[in-house]
Amino acid sequence: MNEPHAAPEASDPPVFRLRRVSKVYRMGESDIHALREVDLDLRAGEFVVMLGASGSGKSTLLNILGGLDRPSSGEVRYLDHDLANATPDELTRFRREHVGFVFQFYNLMPSLTALENVALVTEIAPAPMDPGEALELVGMTERRDHFPSQLSGGEQQRVAIARAVAKRPDVLLCDEPTGALDYPTGRLVLEVLQKVNRELGTITAVITHNAAIGALADRVIRISSGRIVETLVNEHRAAPGDISW
Repeated sequence: MNEPHAAPEASDPPVFRLRRVSKVYRMGESDIHALREVDLDLRAGEFVVMLGASGSGKSTLLNILGGLDRPSSGEVRYLDHDLANATPDELTRFRREHVGFVFQFYNLMPSLTALENVALVTEIAPAPMDPGEALELVGMTERRDHFPSQLSGGEQQRVAIARAVAKRPDVLLCDEPTGALDYPTGRLVLEVLQKVNRELGTITAVITHNAAIGALADRVIRISSGRIVETLVNEHRAAPGDISW
């Protein structure tokens, strides 16, 4: 069922503020314009879905939000951090202190148990969650001592989410988190992402080509050819069990 949700107000000050952000890659003799003068605000507690086809620029935008890349031009601010002009060391510190990442492929250490994979991140975070608590949040307590090879794809992705949230990030950036999963498993992963957003208040941005996932968000941002072409606001966020693809 649709859940009433107190979405962040447009008048709330943005946590992220992007203005006229462009990204150009040089490929041989050609310039590839991945982003073209993008303006975007993200506010505390938002769940945002960014929709776009392959090559639309959504992964580049996510990388810039997460401090994995810098724009060719434009302004990128996270609170008082100037990410557009930050040094590599400053970006590393920003990622470590503020950002959790979830990717399509889980990138778990095969020689470590689920608990040990999560604990790796907590060792470098300033105020981490207990690794067991993070696994409990994603429903993986009973599998905490299993190795990745003993886990299903959905279970591995839930461990990856636990790893991302264990350092208590202010923002969780998810790149096609259900892309390698079937529908029932993907739905479980989306339920976990909604739970993290709701219970921890973490800004959650999910990029996907799957339009059905947009029903889960406070806002849906459509990206095409490096530009934001449409922004939709959902009055009610759907539950993952209410969507199908």
